[in-house]
Amino acid sequence: MISDIEAVLPGIPATADFPFQTLHADDSLLVLNKPSGLLAVPGRGADKQDCLSRRVQSLYPDALIVHRLDMATSGLMLMARGIALQRALSQLFERREVHKRYLAVVDGRLAPAQEPGGWGLIDLPIAVDWPRRPLRIIDAASGKPSQTRWRSVAFDDAANSTRVELEPVTGRSHQLRVHLQALGHPILGDALYAPEAVQARAPRLLLHACALRFVHPATGAMLALESPPNF
Repeated sequence: MISDIEAVLPGIPATADFPFQTLHADDSLLVLNKPSGLLAVPGRGADKQDCLSRRVQSLYPDALIVHRLDMATSGLMLMARGIALQRALSQLFERREVHKRYLAVVDGRLAPAQEPGGWGLIDLPIAVDWPRRPLRIIDAASGKPSQTRWRSVAFDDAANSTRVELEPVTGRSHQLRVHLQALGHPILGDALYAPEAVQARAPRLLLHACALRFVHPATGAMLALESPPNF
């Protein structure tokens, strides 16, 4: 369940733009709800030092990064408390034992996949677009294997957009954004991969990490958390 209390860390002013929620906290790990527009980790330059990890470390000094979300993506992010738990959680990710689900709103009508349960699979290799890095491209020759499960949830005829559930099988940078662009249905508000007209249809990237499920490495209990998007 999502806490109704926003975590406001010492020394960092609370703003309407950059609050975040702590959904779960114990001696081993934290599950946080990152807002769109906030970096997950510090970037290059003095103007890119404010980020979720630093805000969390002001409250939990032993908190360490396990995975990241793009700055424009909102939703659930996991942090470990201490090096041993960071290693254990990283191994869960490496073994693909952390199940993640995202919600996105994409341009146009994305017809349901003709497979059991309506789930389809995008299996397209992704590579760095070196002349335009950090952008990524589909590259059959040199791209890394990349797979995303997807399912159409609802089509909005008035807005000409489709709400889509996404489950990344692999974890490449920008994977969901690149794969949906490759299908011909870029995410609304995507300033990197959508045409200008599609970018302009939303004030932010409409991509949200809505669910996490994994076995707690310290207790052995299944931990499942959800966070509905605000779009």
